[in-house]
Amino acid sequence: MGSKKRARPSRGKKKARPCADQALALEYVRAWAHPAPPPEPSTADAGNSFLPPQAARMACGGAGNVLFELHSHSKHSDGFLSPSALVERAHRNGVKVLSLTDHDTMAGIPEAMSAAHKFGMRIIPGVEISAIHSPRQIPGSGEPVHILAYYGMCGPSRFDELDSMLLNIRDGRFLRAKNMLAKLNTLKVPIKWEHVTKIAGEGVAPGRLHIARALVEAGYVDNVREAFNKYLGNDGPAYATGSEPFIETVVQMISRTGGISALAHPWSLKNPDAVIRSLKSAGLDAMEVYRSDGKVDGFSELAEKYGLLKLGGSDFHGKGTKDESDVGAVKLAITTLSSFLEMARPIWCSAMKDILLKFAEAPSAANLGKILKFGQLVSFDGSAPFDSGTDVVNLCLTSWLSYDDMEAVELEEVRSKLACSAIKA
Repeated sequence: MGSKKRARPSRGKKKARPCADQALALEYVRAWAHPAPPPEPSTADAGNSFLPPQAARMACGGAGNVLFELHSHSKHSDGFLSPSALVERAHRNGVKVLSLTDHDTMAGIPEAMSAAHKFGMRIIPGVEISAIHSPRQIPGSGEPVHILAYYGMCGPSRFDELDSMLLNIRDGRFLRAKNMLAKLNTLKVPIKWEHVTKIAGEGVAPGRLHIARALVEAGYVDNVREAFNKYLGNDGPAYATGSEPFIETVVQMISRTGGISALAHPWSLKNPDAVIRSLKSAGLDAMEVYRSDGKVDGFSELAEKYGLLKLGGSDFHGKGTKDESDVGAVKLAITTLSSFLEMARPIWCSAMKDILLKFAEAPSAANLGKILKFGQLVSFDGSAPFDSGTDVVNLCLTSWLSYDDMEAVELEEVRSKLACSAIKA
């Protein structure tokens, strides 16, 4: 018998590399999630400054991870909790960074930011936009697709453009809901419009989940899942479309307004490869791959095939059912979070610069209110007036950006325009 070759033991340096990479990623993510003044460099540690000792111990020991929740809903769309209650629940579950991604609205972001400030959490302003995949772009036809948008602390640039799109979608949701009720009535399953709007709440565009809850309360089905399976699913007899834009339009809008785009729950699509191919051509950045029960077979490979960042979230609504993942249930790897922030931060900084440049063109109290719609200022209570536009820039920088971002973003053009400007009433 021939002797088998013994495998050489791997060298310690090669083993240490993943640990070092995780430590660097952890330090990068933690520095953004918990902004603090950079420590004074120590001459004794200058040779090893690439790997902070505390981060190295945490990463190698498996502790100190930073929990992000990138997909959640509140009462402002089809969730059950207020933004404040959602933030509090996320905090109890150990979430450090939360993205509120209500359907087709960002109305809950200011409340979420205010609540998060009390807990030392960060909010990533987000929205889940309803769209349609139609290869021939024929209105009223195609497959429904949801696309997540993630913005920096200051929110979207050109917000009016985005808000106009979202408003049009929400208006279409009212018509869509009425069409669904008409179809249900034809099926001898009558539901009153007042019942649905009461469940949705004042000012909230009704969606399928609200109709599903009405079906449960009326006794036609036992639970929401049955309502979708029997009536409201994409192929259900009561399904109807609204005024959703095409997926390409949505992705381009997100890009134009300074956001990161990600395909939500691709496992719900009939032909995910075709949809993802179209989205990638339009500029899609990422897609959901991870769920609380792990990766879904095939979607990690699709993300790799099209060069998309792999993300995930709980899609928490607060329904209180046993089959719903709790907020913070999807624990993304620290290297995934680092890759996400490395992609997003330059885009968010550029959006912030655009917002401040627009303010510099007309530095008024009214326009100040617009730029503070999402970006809460940490040391400003609204009572003391700003002496000049430069004060606005400085306070925005310290409130919205980490120290690394402040060093990276170039705002000399903004500062020069605002140097001698007073804020007009």
